[in-house]
Amino acid sequence: MISMDAGEALRLDSVRKVYGTADNPVTALDGVSLRLPTGTFTAIMGPSGSGKSTLLQCAAGLDRPTEGTVAIAGQPIPKGSEAAVTRFRRDRIGFVFQQFNLLPTLTALENVTLPLRLAGRKIDKKRCAGLLAQVGLGDRMNHRPAQLSGGQQQRVAIARALASSPALIFADEPTGALDTRSARDVLALLATAVRDHGQTVVMVTHDPAAAAYAHSVVFLADGRIVGELARPTADAVAEQMTRLTDAAARHAPVGV
Repeated sequence: MISMDAGEALRLDSVRKVYGTADNPVTALDGVSLRLPTGTFTAIMGPSGSGKSTLLQCAAGLDRPTEGTVAIAGQPIPKGSEAAVTRFRRDRIGFVFQQFNLLPTLTALENVTLPLRLAGRKIDKKRCAGLLAQVGLGDRMNHRPAQLSGGQQQRVAIARALASSPALIFADEPTGALDTRSARDVLALLATAVRDHGQTVVMVTHDPAAAAYAHSVVFLADGRIVGELARPTADAVAEQMTRLTDAAARHAPVGV
């Protein structure tokens, strides 16, 4: 069991990420500092090119910051080998992606237990089956992904993310491939994981209705945090996003 910092699930200190060459650098994140308490649901939003996907990738250890540090549950992401970073992620982080990323030859239950198997950890099939039951798939655990709807596949992905009891779950546009009803169900499950199980969820989304399920929304523009909104409503989020998108359009180069 991971030793959890009682108050802080995620900390970013002055994180910069620069792509390109020395002659033509592109700054995707520009000195981002962020602290997220344990047991919270945070949405990350911003116009296209604002840095939200880069923020998720650096925060989750999928990409390395050019400068600054990232810590999960009080433990800094290691700066050593990729194998060390992979072990760190495997033990502390769960992922829910837009495209589900289930293995087609495995059943729902086998997909849920796979991260534990890859980590060499003891597999509690009863608990994993219980997670599938909690996401409404108790009667589908022996079905393969092709036999499940998109919404059901995303529920399997959520159960898989919960299986290792991670310190933090990152969700990258988790409702982007779903119809409205399935999207609502998936967001409600993420909110339930936070409320009932003390999970911490960080979700990148472009959808104000999805962001309204979160406790708070962090807004990015030009690689910087430019605002936060507590207890968001879809209308308030949409209004803020309109302002940011209009501002980005005004500052875009001619022809863009």
